[in-house]
Parts: sequence; structure tokens; C-alpha cells
Amino acid sequence: MNVKPKHSANWWVTLVCVLFGGLLVLGVAYDAPIYQRPIAKITNVRNERPVKQQDEFENQDATVHQRINAVLINTIHKGQKITLSNTYSRSGAMDQPYRVGNQVFISKLTRGQQSNIKGPKRDTVVALLTWIVISLLFIFMRSAGFMALLSVGLNAVLFFLAINIDLSLKNGNVFVIFSLISVVFAALTLWLVLGWSRQTVITLTATLSGTALAILISLIVFALTHERGMHYEGLQYVTTLPRPLFLAETLIGSLGAVMDESTDIVATLFELQAERPDVSRNQLFLSGRNVGRSIMGPLINVLFLIFVADTFPLTLLYLKNGNNWGYTYMMNMSMGVIQSLISGLGIVLAIPVASFVASRLMKKKVMTDDNL
Repeated sequence: MNVKPKHSANWWVTLVCVLFGGLLVLGVAYDAPIYQRPIAKITNVRNERPVKQQDEFENQDATVHQRINAVLINTIHKGQKITLSNTYSRSGAMDQPYRVGNQVFISKLTRGQQSNIKGPKRDTVVALLTWIVISLLFIFMRSAGFMALLSVGLNAVLFFLAINIDLSLKNGNVFVIFSLISVVFAALTLWLVLGWSRQTVITLTATLSGTALAILISLIVFALTHERGMHYEGLQYVTTLPRPLFLAETLIGSLGAVMDESTDIVATLFELQAERPDVSRNQLFLSGRNVGRSIMGPLINVLFLIFVADTFPLTLLYLKNGNNWGYTYMMNMSMGVIQSLISGLGIVLAIPVASFVASRLMKKKVMTDDNL
């Protein structure tokens, strides 16, 4: 009798949250007055004729010069009309065109100097995408979506905390710091998503074990090969020792993939146990292994596609500027491939580890309950 009113109440809460988020997005679109940096809204754009260009490698492009009229929408100069200019390339590699209605940051207004565009104001787009994601989580997942969102937010806080700890410790080892914080990442995420239960403990144990084994085997391989072929100079903008930073990055990436797979395997085995309480430990282990085999391929392909998406732009840039495949791979792709291989190793190892841990701990609980 109380199901329907409770269901309606949940829908009302969801609707209120979605509408409130929409109002926040609308507010962000008109939040220019809270910025101290000058912001102008473009009112008119005149594009000049494209100028074709070609470099020594026969890469062709074209640049277009824009003459822009805009009006300031914040600071004490609000309402003042200004003239701006912008030059963009058709490829859009390092620049972009501007259109009527865009809001842009400009340099400070000084007498005798023309203002320059510093970049577009993107907070409205970010707020809109964030609102869409959160709204879909509330609509389709309800409380589970809220807990998932909460876990992401708390993990982000922990991530920034770990970075600040690393910055405050002059001789701190970033790999050790993120190894410790990764345990908290996994425990917090699983606790919020699954609740504190035997399933959470089993999944956490399988996740940490599979990830640790993958990293340990990788370190052994590095030691045996003396890290030949490890081109740490390919890491971009590294201002500290590159090796610990690479290992920390690999650890976090592998942890996410292993946690995903372990959660699927353990959840499936718990469902199987609920349907067949008399299932044996060996049958649970074999079932977990079969589940892992079915999801291992898609997970590894997801990692590969993420890697390709990350390196694709720079790979094209290297190749189009006269570099061969060997140099392009060494400077832009080699470290990512190694990270993908280590994560793939963790995915493979997580299958027997999660299946074994679950089959032993789950069956132990059933036997205890029967004895009681």
C-alpha cells in the first residue's frame, strides 16, 4: 500500500533536483559579473578571405583573420564597445573561430592599447554537461546514482589531497603516496556503491590483490630487463622523477579496470549463490572464471580505445611533421602501450583471484549459517 506514494515521492525529489540543476546552469550562463577578469560578448564577426599555407612536409592548411565587435559585460567598463581580432586555422590545432554570442575573456583594458582575446568562457558548457550527467544518474539510478556520484566527488577530493601531500613533501615518493591513497579509493568506492557487506570485502580483496600482482610482476620484468625500452623522456611536462610518476599513473589506471572486473565477477557469483545455495566451491570458482572470460575481452578493448583516443592527435602531428613510425611510437606511444599491457595483465589476473577469493569466502558464510 505504501509503495506507490514512496515511488511518487522519489520522482518528485528527482524532478526538483533536475529543475534546480537547470536553474544553476542558467545562472552560470549569466555569471559574468562575479568574474574579476574582463569578459566581452561578441556582437558581430567579419571573416576575411582564407590564406592558404603549406609547410616543408606538404601539409596544407588555411588561416582566416576575424574582425570582431564586442561589448563588455562585467567590470566597471560594462557596456563599453570594443574591437577585437582573431586569427584561426582551418585545422583548429592551436586556435578556434569565434561566433556571434560567444563570451570571451580579454586582456585588461589600458589606454592606447587594443584588447586581445585570452580565451573563451567555457563554464556554461561544463555546467550543462555536468547537469545532464547528474540528471541522468538521478532519473535512471536514483539512490544508486547518487552514491556513485558521491564516490566520484570524494575520490576527487582524495586525489587533490594526495597531490597536495606530494607537493608538501620535498623528497616524497609519489608512487608510495598514491599506492596508499589507491587503497582508500577502492575501499571508499566499493563501500558507497555496494554498502558494507561480505560482498564488499570480497570485491575489495580481489581488486587490491589483482592490482598488486600486476604491478609486482611488472616491477620484476623491469628489473630483469633493466628497463630497456622505457622512454621516460616521452612523458610530457614531467617536473619530477618520471619513474615513480609513471608507476603511480599505471597503478591508478590498473586499479579502475581490475575493480570493474572484480565487481562483475563477485556480484554474479553472489547472485548464483542466492539462486543455488547448494552450489560447491569448485562450481563457484569455475563460474567466476567463465564470467571473467566473457568480460575480459571488452575491458581490454576499452583500455586500448582509451589509449588510442589519448595518443591519436599527437601521433598524427608527429607523422605529418616528417617523423617515422619508430620515433613516433617511442616518444608518444610506448609508455601508453606499457601501461595498457600492465592494466591488461591486471585484468587477466583478476579473473582467478576474484573467483578464488569469492568461492572460498562466500561458501564459508553459507556453511556457518547452516551450522547455526
